[in-house]
Amino acid sequence: MVSTPENLEKNRGPGLRPKPGVSDYLAGEAARYVADLKPYLPQELVGGTVPHIAGTEDEAVWNAASQACGTERVHYCYSIDDGRLWYLACPSASLASNPDSWCPLAAALPGNSEYWDKETVYLFDHEGLASALRWDPETGRMQVFLGASRTILPRVQSMDANFVTINAEAADIVPWRNRTLQTEKLTRATMRMTIFSGLAVTLIAALVLIFNYVSINMIQRNLQQVKLETDNAATNLMLNAANVMQSDAIKHMVRIQELLDGLAKVDGTLVRYEINKGKVEWEALVPPAFAQDFGQPQGLEEDGRVRVKNTR
Repeated sequence: MVSTPENLEKNRGPGLRPKPGVSDYLAGEAARYVADLKPYLPQELVGGTVPHIAGTEDEAVWNAASQACGTERVHYCYSIDDGRLWYLACPSASLASNPDSWCPLAAALPGNSEYWDKETVYLFDHEGLASALRWDPETGRMQVFLGASRTILPRVQSMDANFVTINAEAADIVPWRNRTLQTEKLTRATMRMTIFSGLAVTLIAALVLIFNYVSINMIQRNLQQVKLETDNAATNLMLNAANVMQSDAIKHMVRIQELLDGLAKVDGTLVRYEINKGKVEWEALVPPAFAQDFGQPQGLEEDGRVRVKNTR
């Protein structure tokens, strides 16, 4: 058995601590976010691996953890490496006395800060309880051992493999995830943003109303010119309407009657009376002796009378 010296961790500083996410800020809970989680080994800890499908990480791990723990109320954490999801999980009830905690074995999952290789066994001992994380050299399956320190440590140290003791102070903290709590946090964030959006819209509407009120009551208005233009427009409209309604029919009827009376005295006949673009043109048949009195002669007709043409 070859043991990796524990003093390899001595020169390392404190590991990374989690930070509030966007949902914490939107929900107004960033100030209450607990970043300094305490190491704790839950009594019922399981681990495993599932294929990695981008975009479905939480769904895949939650489904596998729920089946392994026999309940949908589970806390889980995972890492992504070599096209697979490596996870640890436990029933949420096992964290009842340690809500602000994390499992240091999660730091040894592939891709995390304490992971070296799959030939190494990772140990963590806390308050008389020990846990170990190893990969079976024959099947490659991840195995999680959990129990009293006096039974787990001798068993692990008897294995023909390297082993590393996880330093919880130097490791990067991997917080637990809980699907239900995350959904409720997103709900609170949505409600909070909806309230703020409503208040913003109300404030903008109030400012617009105040501006309009000030504009109506404070700005001096000169309506004299507007009134004058309105009166002129009304007058012009009435004049145009009167002109449209006027008709020259009566005037032309009187003129035609005058022509008929005059032609009747000389045995004449009115054959055409035409109005074209305001210009009057008419023709009549009169005896030759009276042709010059009625207009310009155009020619002699078959009945011996002369056709005359006149305009006005």
